[in-house]
Amino acid sequence: MSGRDPEFAILGAGALGSIIGAHLVRSGRSVLMLARGPRALLIEQQGLRIKGLAEFSAAVPVLTDAGAFKGAQYLLVTTKTYGMEAALAPLRHARIGAALSFQNGLMKNEQLAAAFGPERVLGALANTSGEVLPSGEVLFTRNEQLCVGEPDGSMSTRAQAIATIIDGSGVRTSAVPNIESLEWSKFSAWAGLMVLSITTRAVTWKYMCDPDAALVLARLVREVGALAAACGVPLSDQSMLPVTSLLRGSEAEAAAAIQSLGAQLKVKAPEHRMSSLQDLLANRPIEVEETLGYAARKARRMNLSLPLLDSCYALASGINRMR
Repeated sequence: MSGRDPEFAILGAGALGSIIGAHLVRSGRSVLMLARGPRALLIEQQGLRIKGLAEFSAAVPVLTDAGAFKGAQYLLVTTKTYGMEAALAPLRHARIGAALSFQNGLMKNEQLAAAFGPERVLGALANTSGEVLPSGEVLFTRNEQLCVGEPDGSMSTRAQAIATIIDGSGVRTSAVPNIESLEWSKFSAWAGLMVLSITTRAVTWKYMCDPDAALVLARLVREVGALAAACGVPLSDQSMLPVTSLLRGSEAEAAAAIQSLGAQLKVKAPEHRMSSLQDLLANRPIEVEETLGYAARKARRMNLSLPLLDSCYALASGINRMR
């Protein structure tokens, strides 16, 4: 590693990348934001501006030419999944100590391994929320948990070091030994929430509280759970939704549990909107192929019938084209 390399490079200056980057800078860590376009210019001029659960601004260097990136001890990826391959292409030459992605879906670790080698890849997930406002400020709405871990299930020094640093900056983070299980558990919940968000266009608690929408959500969670079981991955309740519990019992019981969670969310985070809905309403592309599509294709290769997931994948693809 070069002495000139930053400790953290963050690829993607959306809500999550901005929240993590601003907190790391505030805590005294060296951070480089890899961004482009109007967002990069705004950060160069005004810094990262956070409001909501925390209110502060942090000046941070921005690199708009990814081909000029030399390296960093840790590369954190927070871009949208549909831009991952193109975003990583100019970084393959860089010096990277460890790379981890907080993106949605299950394809991200394969893409990181192809770019930097599997030995440099850590698993990661985010159960933390924010939204980039029209002003350029980032509204920090939920500070639940970031998780970091080794794909092989071991508890490593590097995973613990990254988690300790980010957690110490103010964004709750833990090193975990079961990151694969947690990544699949998050995706099982996220897939259903994503579909309901772009079809109802409602804040999250509303469709969770609706009996019919909750039933559809429960069915989607259970189908993705069946895919995880076929892949030999145990699931967990440590997720956006208590996935393991939703797989037990009847669909009606799972839907009722989702409605109860929706009522709690109404109190805790009444304005929470999935990032997929934020993107749709802003006329940005939504994450379909590398998330729902990846799971649907994987199920087909395994001759596993997941009719609702297939239908929702087709519906989300259509919505994405027609937006």
